[in-house]
Amino acid sequence: MRLALVLLLFLCHCVHATETVNDVTGMNPIQVAQVLAPTELEQIVTAVSGHAGPIAIGGGRYSMGGQTATEQALQLDMRQFNQVLEFSAERREIRVQAGITWREILEYIDPHGLSPQIMQSYANFTVGGALSVNAYGRYVGQGPLVLGVRSLRLVLADGQVVDASPTHNSELFHGAIGGYGGLGVIVEATLPLVENSKLVRQTQLMPLGDYAQFFASQVRGNPDMVMHNGILYTDDYDSVRAVSYLRTDVPLTVIERLVPLDRDYKAMRAALAVASSNGGAKVRESVVDPLLLKRPQVQWRNHEASLDVRELQPISGTDYSYVLQEYFVPEAQLEPFVAGMRDVLKAHKVKVANISIRHAKADPGTLLAWAREDTFALVIYYRQGVSPSERAAVGDWTRQLIDLTIAHQGSYYLPYQIHASREQFLAAYPRAKEFFALKKRVDPSNKFRNKLWDAYYLQPSGH
Repeated sequence: MRLALVLLLFLCHCVHATETVNDVTGMNPIQVAQVLAPTELEQIVTAVSGHAGPIAIGGGRYSMGGQTATEQALQLDMRQFNQVLEFSAERREIRVQAGITWREILEYIDPHGLSPQIMQSYANFTVGGALSVNAYGRYVGQGPLVLGVRSLRLVLADGQVVDASPTHNSELFHGAIGGYGGLGVIVEATLPLVENSKLVRQTQLMPLGDYAQFFASQVRGNPDMVMHNGILYTDDYDSVRAVSYLRTDVPLTVIERLVPLDRDYKAMRAALAVASSNGGAKVRESVVDPLLLKRPQVQWRNHEASLDVRELQPISGTDYSYVLQEYFVPEAQLEPFVAGMRDVLKAHKVKVANISIRHAKADPGTLLAWAREDTFALVIYYRQGVSPSERAAVGDWTRQLIDLTIAHQGSYYLPYQIHASREQFLAAYPRAKEFFALKKRVDPSNKFRNKLWDAYYLQPSGH
């Protein structure tokens, strides 16, 4: 098998030796031993079964803390493993290789009038990456991506190829989704599809104190409500602009079926720059957002689903990076959590560009569930310096927010900078030890690694 692996690496034109990989923040350069960009399942099976050292799995590299790499690993760059394997418009179902992006899926299914049931807000990410972090979006009445997956195919540490679903190999299914590549390589996924309907955008400004009731009465049970989020303004953390997308039959104002690949994002970038400047939150609330959102907008669901992460760029520079954090709290805890979050962010003078409020239904049983009940999510997008002292300062206030979240019976999201202590991780993810036990069974030599599991996984030796 070792000879087969050497032959595979020699013959494949997609292999690069001793390469430094990084993520979108530019803050996590990691030197890996080799990068293999497979195009066939057999290449993945041979590489995994024949490689004795660490293996890390990468997709779009949009994580922000080294979740796709570790030192001297063989990195599987999945982005060329991106084919549609099976599609049925009648069954509203698509089976894909894990390296395909959501944008590629949208381009494939849009002519058939279909749309993904659940996906995250930007279409650049790979399906495998979205599954590995158990992503979620703005879809009302939905939640984590595990609710929008019918089955998976995995390659385990010994090279075995297994199928998993909610009813077959269910422990692997609920461990691999949200498992950050710790159990094996997700190589295929079968996804349900829904109708691609026309949506009209509606907005409403309200006090934070009114938002939970507004959501309960106007959003949660509305059969025409497809997408929704709130914008929390950070001048006083007391105002929310609700942004809703409802099914409609009125004529389109946006003709394009998908966001054009050459779209100009200058206005969006300028709005974010204003928001993260001193006094910018009030300007955004009273001037910028009313201008950007004042015109009625009617578009296809797939148009809103095909947003491009380029609207946030430039994400990083030589001395700064724009970074995400996300915190999840039970519905009843929204207001007290925001009050505590406001105090922490203001005390540390965090340059917040945007805070979005989203909602997710409870997770049905993934081992690393971030939504153990119906939950509100607070998505924080902020600017930070990248010097050691500035990064340490971010770690300090991040741990304070994690403690605050745990105190409000909530959790935090794992795709970002790894600042949490192991004790905080275990408190926020109480079934993590079940995940570790499963990993020890299916990956006894700890082959599948990255910086997240380097930080928190209890090694087989007990160290």
